[in-house]
Amino acid sequence: MRRADRLFALIQALRGGRLRTARYLAETVEVSERTIYRDVADLIANGVPIDGARGVGYLLRDDYFLPPLRLSQLEKEALTWGVSFVAAHGDEAIATAARELQIKLQALDRIHMPTSRQPMVFAAKQTSGVKSDMKLLREAIASRHKVLMRYQTGADRPSERIIWPLSLEHWGKVWTLTTWCETRDAFRTFRLDRIEALTCLTERFTAEPGKTMADFLASLEETKRL
Repeated sequence: MRRADRLFALIQALRGGRLRTARYLAETVEVSERTIYRDVADLIANGVPIDGARGVGYLLRDDYFLPPLRLSQLEKEALTWGVSFVAAHGDEAIATAARELQIKLQALDRIHMPTSRQPMVFAAKQTSGVKSDMKLLREAIASRHKVLMRYQTGADRPSERIIWPLSLEHWGKVWTLTTWCETRDAFRTFRLDRIEALTCLTERFTAEPGKTMADFLASLEETKRL
């Protein structure tokens, strides 16, 4: 490995705000610990914000920036969804690599990683209707547009809602959509295969406290503790 490539690999191994020992870095980059000490010293001398010391470990501060890959937003989204799948369902070695890649992808420009309450599972087939709904919803999530939805409930009753789409999830057989339901003034999760019609509205929503995906996940954690 060229020295420039090794130094780049060393920086990548230090990403994510985690303390890494010289032994771990040496095994990752496949060099001796003495080489790690020398390379870290050279990086620090050249302005890379690495904290730590021999015998303790090293930490790269979060504000360090490397130029991002030139990927379109759709390319980033496709890549992050694929990486999420491998991280959830790959063998130990490839899953670990996928989790490391997730950290690097987040560093591109803090892109949105798909949020799921369980590891995402991707079905082999989807109906054209579900695919069409997914496209509209995915774009509405990214642009924060409100959506008018006509939905068939579990009791086979029609329901019309104005929703703020927050996240798409897949559970092996069905896709679900997590939302802030403006009609019910509460979080609601809907099955995509029960959606009868969707209309993306011109009105946008903002990340109001208590109505975000992070708030929804926090409420789930709070429920678990009760």
